[in-house]
Amino acid sequence: MKQIRVLIAKPGLDGHDRGALIIAQALRDHGMEVIYTGLRQSPNQIAQAAIQEDVDVIGLSSLSGAHKSLFPKVVDALKAQQAEDIPVVAGGVIPPEDVPYLEERGITKIFTSGSSTEAIAHYIKQLIDKDREPVTKPKKIAHIGIAVHSIEQALPFYKDVVGLDLSVVEDVESEQVKVAFLKIGESNIELLEPLSDGSPIQAFLTKRGEGIHHIAFEVDDIHNRLAQYKELGVPLINEAPKSGAHQSEIAFLHPKAAHGVLYELCQPADKE
Repeated sequence: MKQIRVLIAKPGLDGHDRGALIIAQALRDHGMEVIYTGLRQSPNQIAQAAIQEDVDVIGLSSLSGAHKSLFPKVVDALKAQQAEDIPVVAGGVIPPEDVPYLEERGITKIFTSGSSTEAIAHYIKQLIDKDREPVTKPKKIAHIGIAVHSIEQALPFYKDVVGLDLSVVEDVESEQVKVAFLKIGESNIELLEPLSDGSPIQAFLTKRGEGIHHIAFEVDDIHNRLAQYKELGVPLINEAPKSGAHQSEIAFLHPKAAHGVLYELCQPADKE
């Protein structure tokens, strides 16, 4: 694969470029060729430089609050010069509520404050390298896991009060836990009862008591997803899948990856 060429630009009157320089160096560390246009560039200047330098992607940075005006103007300038095939990614101080608007106006990806340089580099590689297998979004919430001392004692609330149907009860030896699944829409409530004192669920109950233990995403690419998460530096409890309920493959992300929430990846047995 040829070396990826990235143009890093600061549109408008924003006079701070420390963040842009950090991103530029991080992309170079990932083997990319980076052209930095410097401060106070107009959208037309940025588009012209991208065309002249024959770059693969443009990275915009703004701390001035003018991103809703300036970023779309770069996209428009590219279109005016028949160069709309050059993707534009952007970051800086971007409020989350502005992200949908910018994406609708043609920005390929917005990286908000706190995004890691690893995530930015990884995304650009995935964007440009067509042979690189992308990680798709999770298909749905497979289930919400709830730790209980006794499934038998917990079931009446979910069956008789909430009105959910019990679909299956089984033991998962790899986790030393008994599970009961209750169907709700396209998802499930999973009750988790420890089978031994060494069960992670018993440790959870001892520390926190009964309550929500984890949220599980259904995926169909768990091996590739874990490999890419590891590449991104995402802390993992399981670097490789293990056996779960219904002969599924499962893996857990460390709670510190998601601000204290324990997430499980779950690939059903019939998904390759």
